[in-house]
Amino acid sequence: MKKIDKIFYKSKSMSLDLYLEKVLYDKNFGYYQKKNPFGIKGDYITAPNVSNVFCEMIAVWLVSFWENLKKPKNINFVELGPGNGDFCLALLKTLKNFPEILNAINIFLYEKSEKLTKIQKEKIESKKVSWIKSLNKIKRDPVVFFGNEFLDALPIKQFRKINNDIYERYAYFKKNKVDFVFKKALKKQINKLKNYQLLKKDGIIEYPEYGFKELSIVCNKIKKLNGGALFIDYGYKTENNIDTLQSIMNHKFNDIRENIGNADITSLVNFDLYRKYFNSNGLVVEDVINQSQFLQKMGIIERVKLVSNKMGHKEKLDLYSRIQRLINPSMMGRSFKVIFTKNKNCNFSLAFK
Repeated sequence: MKKIDKIFYKSKSMSLDLYLEKVLYDKNFGYYQKKNPFGIKGDYITAPNVSNVFCEMIAVWLVSFWENLKKPKNINFVELGPGNGDFCLALLKTLKNFPEILNAINIFLYEKSEKLTKIQKEKIESKKVSWIKSLNKIKRDPVVFFGNEFLDALPIKQFRKINNDIYERYAYFKKNKVDFVFKKALKKQINKLKNYQLLKKDGIIEYPEYGFKELSIVCNKIKKLNGGALFIDYGYKTENNIDTLQSIMNHKFNDIRENIGNADITSLVNFDLYRKYFNSNGLVVEDVINQSQFLQKMGIIERVKLVSNKMGHKEKLDLYSRIQRLINPSMMGRSFKVIFTKNKNCNFSLAFK
């Protein structure tokens, strides 16, 4: 626990979101800085790892959006949290079938983890791809942001409402152990919750302050340069006022007090809150749909039928089982949601109407 002690060196307690920022992203200690969490040998599997057809559907959506923008000669595509690089590789492969946009596109990978950046650079060799540490590097031309399981990894604050009293959750270090405690919330934090009508019910309230800071740049770039942002993540549309923090290690649930720095910690995404956030920051969100609806409207069933025509029986069974994982309501189909935000003057709504 000596390494954990170092993140508490200034204070024996800190707000939950600051604590999560440190245990996930600290250069020397953070989970994302020291291992590749993706795949069977990692801690979890994401949609691009399940099937390239998922990536193809995003690529087709992107091509359609670019056409709606009247085919600008240059367009920026920014992947937020590109993981092990599988999505970017599949995107490049698919866009080879669309040479006009391939010529126009510049792909930026926004990655905080040095470990994952190294893995991505070993996989991806393309003059079309570059890595950025700041979203302010995007200075001109329309921009499309994309994040698959990006929002769930952003540190959150947690508050507890009991009648009219509001408390904020803190992490503290005592006797070589990390535990959590609720302290009376500051008025400025309570006012932020009020702004988003989050204090209607008693229970646990989760507020992604770190995420909102990151996304303020996204909103400004979309308003200034034109474009939009597409996010896919597991979460909910109706506020449930429960603690959704969860830790995963070796594809199994882990106690968030254990294996600190060696296990992932995420939270379910409150999509209604993000919808309010985007709308209040000058953008438009028409609807939040589930992953199954999005992928089927984008033609994933038809694509799979076409691809499987050239496959043997075993390959075909494998492909269909992977697609079922993506679209079946009892698997990823319903629990994963899709949100698209755009400029107020943009009329593009493919898959969302």
